[in-house]
Amino acid sequence: MEFELTEKGYELFQQGKSVARIEWYVEDNVMQMTGTYTDEVLRGQGIAGKLLNEAVEYARAHDYKMKAICPYVVKKFEDSAFYNDVKI
Repeated sequence: MEFELTEKGYELFQQGKSVARIEWYVEDNVMQMTGTYTDEVLRGQGIAGKLLNEAVEYARAHDYKMKAICPYVVKKFEDSAFYNDVKI
């Protein structure tokens, strides 16, 4: 599974169609995590978590912090210390 970096975030494409994504915009070196989407046929496979982890690695590589706006990201940030170095 390979995610593609787009102007809005990371996306997973299958047969040319976007089937999963995590979206953000950067403001003052902070990634504002605005949303996640996973096509219903792919739900329950941990794809949103993989997208989030890919975004976290992107933040770390660019010395960004992350602000959770999307409810999924808020929950993940609350539930795991893995994100402590990037979340604000």
